[in-house]
Amino acid sequence: MRGTERDNGRSVAAMRRSSVPLRGRARRVGATGQGVPVIAFGHVPGVAPIAITRLPEDPAAGNPPAGAHTHDFLVLFYAHRAAGTIVIDERAWPVTDGDLFFVAPGQVVSFTGPHEEVASDGWVVWFPADVIRPGTPGAYSSWRSHPLLFPFARGIDRAQRLQVAAADRDGWMSRFAVLEVELRARRDGYQEAALAHLTLMLVAASRLSTDVAGQLRSSDEPLLAAVFEVIERRFHEPISLTDVAAELALTTGHLTTVVRRKTGRTVQQWIAQRRMQQARVLLSGTDLTVAAISHRVGYPDVSYFIKRFRAEHQVTPAQWRHADRPGPR
Repeated sequence: MRGTERDNGRSVAAMRRSSVPLRGRARRVGATGQGVPVIAFGHVPGVAPIAITRLPEDPAAGNPPAGAHTHDFLVLFYAHRAAGTIVIDERAWPVTDGDLFFVAPGQVVSFTGPHEEVASDGWVVWFPADVIRPGTPGAYSSWRSHPLLFPFARGIDRAQRLQVAAADRDGWMSRFAVLEVELRARRDGYQEAALAHLTLMLVAASRLSTDVAGQLRSSDEPLLAAVFEVIERRFHEPISLTDVAAELALTTGHLTTVVRRKTGRTVQQWIAQRRMQQARVLLSGTDLTVAAISHRVGYPDVSYFIKRFRAEHQVTPAQWRHADRPGPR
C-alpha cells in the first residue's frame, strides 16, 4: 500500500507521521558472547507494552540492525505480500504471502538481503513476554492448548510459522490496523483496548493450524509430529503414554522427557487436552448424551469423564452445554 492509497480513512503517509511515538520502543543494550547485538524493549511508564509497525514503509524502531541481531521481547511478523527470506537461528525461512512468524526472545534474526525486501506489505508487532504469560487470561489459555504456540509463549528457542488462508488475509490486515490506530491515538482506556486487540489476535493465531503434525514437521520436529499424529488418530480410544511410546518404539521415560521439554506438557496432558477439545465440540454442536460423548472421546467411565471435564472447566459437561447453548432447544 502506497501513500496514495487509504487505510481506515487515513493515508499511509499520515499514519507514518502520526506513528512517531511508537518509534524508539526498541533499543540496543549490548551484545551476546558471539558479538550479536541485543535489542531490548523500551518500556515507558504509562504506555502500553506493545509496539507495532507497518512494512515496509515504517521500519521497526527506525530500522533493525543490518546484520544478525537478537532481542529480549516477542515478535509477531505477518507477511501479507512477500518474496524474501528471513534467517532465524541460522535456519533460512522463505517468506511467502500469508506467512505468520513468531520469534521468541533470544533467537538470532538476520536477512539474506535488505530487510525491506522481505515483505512488500505486512506488519510487525513486538511486546514483552509477560503480556501473554500466566496472569493474562484469554491469550495464554488459548496458547496453552496449541503445541506450536505454547513453546513460543514460554520463550523456548524455536521459531514458529503458520499460514493464513487467502480468504482470511484481509481480515488479518484489519486486525493489525485497528491495533495500530489504538496505540497511535492513545485515547482514554487505550492500554486496556490495545491489550484486548492483541489478545484477540493471539487467540486467532492459536486457531490457525488445523494440521498440527504437519506444522511440527515443517518446524523440524519429527518426533513431536509423530506423537501428535498418534494422539489425533487414537485419542478416542483408552490410549496411554505406554501405548504412544510403544507405537513410536521409544521408552516412556525418553518420550516424556522430550515432549515435556519441548512443549511444557506431558503426553498424557496432550491426550486429555485433545479429548476435552473434542468433548466441547460435541457438547456444543450435537445432542449426544454426556455418556455417549464420554465414550466417543476415549473415556469408557462417564463418571471419570465428568470429573476430568469439571476439573478442566470448573463446570460439568451438562452445565457447559447449557451455558454454550442458552434458550429453548
